[in-house]
This record gives sequence, C-alpha cells and structure tokens, in this order.
Amino acid sequence: MTAMTSTASSAPAPRPVLNRRLAEFGTTIFAEMSALALRTGSINLGQGFPDTDGPEEIREAAVRALRDGRGNQYPPGPGVPELRAAIVDHQRRRYGLTFDPDTEVLVTAGATEAIAAALLGLLEPGDEVVALEPYYDSYAACIAMAGGTRVPVTLRPSEESDERPGDTGGDRRFRLDLDELRDAVTDRTRLLLINTPHNPTGTVLTRQELTAIAELAVERDLLVVTDEVYEHLVFDDAEHLPLASFPGMRERTVTIGSAGKTFSFTGWKVGWVTGTAELVTAVRSAKQFLTYVASGPFQYAVAEALALPDTYFEGFRSDMQAKRDLLSAGLIDAGFTVFRPTGTYFVTTDIRQLGEADGLAFCRALPERAGVVAIPNAVFYDHKEAGAPYVRFAFCKRTEVLADATERLRRAFAH
Repeated sequence: MTAMTSTASSAPAPRPVLNRRLAEFGTTIFAEMSALALRTGSINLGQGFPDTDGPEEIREAAVRALRDGRGNQYPPGPGVPELRAAIVDHQRRRYGLTFDPDTEVLVTAGATEAIAAALLGLLEPGDEVVALEPYYDSYAACIAMAGGTRVPVTLRPSEESDERPGDTGGDRRFRLDLDELRDAVTDRTRLLLINTPHNPTGTVLTRQELTAIAELAVERDLLVVTDEVYEHLVFDDAEHLPLASFPGMRERTVTIGSAGKTFSFTGWKVGWVTGTAELVTAVRSAKQFLTYVASGPFQYAVAEALALPDTYFEGFRSDMQAKRDLLSAGLIDAGFTVFRPTGTYFVTTDIRQLGEADGLAFCRALPERAGVVAIPNAVFYDHKEAGAPYVRFAFCKRTEVLADATERLRRAFAH
C-alpha cells in the first residue's frame, strides 16, 4: 500500500513578499541611526541634513508662491518654466554649458528620483553599471530595480601624510585608480555612475581624473550619469568641473543637480536633470510613472534661489569650510584619523587608531559611549572589508552643535 503524501508537505515553499531584486536591501542605515539618536538623546552627525533653514528670502518666495496659487496644482511634467530657465542660466553662467529649457531640462523630486529615473530609463536587464565605491546607498537599489548589475570601483585612501598637532587632515584623500576603472569596463557595460564631489569620502575628482573618465566613455561609447549635488561645496583649491563640459561628453552625459544641498532646504525635494533631448526624454519616460510631478510651489522658490548673487554661494561655501575645519580638528584631538574633505559636508575618519576595526559596531555603540551618532561607511560598499574601519560624520550643523559633539568625542576617546 502506497503511503499517502500530505498536501502540506507537497506544497511549494511560499514566495517571499519582497521581490528578489530588493531582497538585499533592508531598512536604510540612516533610519536606524536617526532612531538611535532619538532614543539616546545623542547629537546626530549621521544623516546629511542641515539643522537650520536656508535664506529667509527664499523661504518667503515659497510662501509667496503658495499664496499666489503658483504650483498648488500639478505643475508641468518637465518642471515649471521659471525653474527650467533658471537651471539653464545657472549652468551657462557657472560652467559655460548651454541647454534648451524646453527639451534638455527635467525637474525631479530631488536628486534621488533623478538617479532612479535615469537608471530605469537608460538600463536594460543585464546591463552593467560601473560605480565609484563607496556610493550613496540609493545607487545600488536603483541599479537593482532597473535589472542592472553594479560593478564597483573602489576609491582608496592615499598614503598617510605627516601631520602636526591641530592639523585638519593633511593631504589624505580617497583616490580613484584609473587603471582599475578601465579594467572594470566590459562589453556588457552600459554606463558609468559618477559622483563628484563624492559622498561619503569628500573627494572632488580632479581635471586629470575627469579627463580620463571622459576619454574612456568616448572610447567605449558609454553613457554617464553624474551626481553633482554638492557642486557648490568645494573647498581649498578644489574646483568642481562638470563632466558634461569635457570633449565628447555633452551628448552622452546625464547631469544631476539639486537645490537641497546648496540652499539648505532638503525637505523641499527639488532636483533636476540636464542633458541632450534624447537623454532627458529617456529619463522623463521613467520619471513620469514615479512621482509624475512634485514640489510645485517650491520650484518657483528654487528658481529665485538659483539667481542669488555670487556672494551667497561664496558665503555658504566659506561657512561650511569653517565647520569642516572645526569638526576635523576636534576629531583629530579625540584620536581619529581624519581624511579632510575637499567637497560635500561629510568627514570620513579611520577608527583603527582608536583600537577599533568594525565601523558598524562602533557606530551602534557610539551613542552610549559618547552621545554622538555617525554613519559606518561599510554600508556604502560591496567590498565590506574595504570600508570596515571608516566612519562618516556630517558637519552641516550649527557651530555650537559641532563644538558640543567634538567635546563629547574628546571626553570619550582622548587619552
């Protein structure tokens, strides 16, 4: 007599609720660390948002738009004409780049949507995307959602420089190995995903590095998506050079910008894409099925912000550079090894001098040890071991907050 097989034992295993492309992505580290900051009452130097608002006249411009009924209903799909014209004028004045506001500019719900729409619109399943590692965490998720394969090229620390007491990091920086970048490109590579100024390392790619990237893209006929949201936050002798301005690059580059980082209104979520009409149409084809439109009244305010005089941008950069120096000096005094950033508003540190090696464990314990929250860089790496000893702190906070945080870190770690 044949034994009966139960229905339960023959049933297929239940299918996971989350689709397999996103299975590797859990709750973001920013949500975890921000919740930890709230629970412990710690100073949050983890997530990159300012603790003060931007210019009062720009905030009032948003209020005026609301009261005047501009943007309270769906704005045009590509963005309001005033903002598209302001973006074109900004690119022309700053970089000598010319775009058609009607066909070569697209306003997005922040840079994060711009990245998602660009990758969804330009990739086919199986396409390879070469990205600089460590990378902003949405890059990996967006590549996965588009069915692409990410190929990381790791930025590596330069040789340590001699430092004097009180120095803010010497000449340490994370550098791009151009040979490694070239070797990463295969016949399956569709595009390069470039971020400069670079989050989280604070590196600003040099003219030599960008020239090599441009030559590689032209030689291998690659598209390039460049995340340039920190374009106005470059320090010391660094210079932001848009990749689209290099020979042969305008026709193959999607450039992403954002108002949040430049004007300290991150909650407004106003970003944009510039590129050729063909490229922008491809991005818009995906974007229209994401948010369609967003941030209506804020678009009018950002249009006014982009027309602010150069003194605003210079003052903003100078203020952030002073905060960089304050936090960097405090971290060095506390015993951290510091990589002084030449862009963004993040400082990357090496914790091995403190006798630590696991950045994730260190950051989870830091609120209880010092009353400060930071972000472990390892979450921005595919090669986790390469990022394990590095921890990122944000300095886009009030001076008194940074001073308090560095004093807490000194008490916890300085000997």
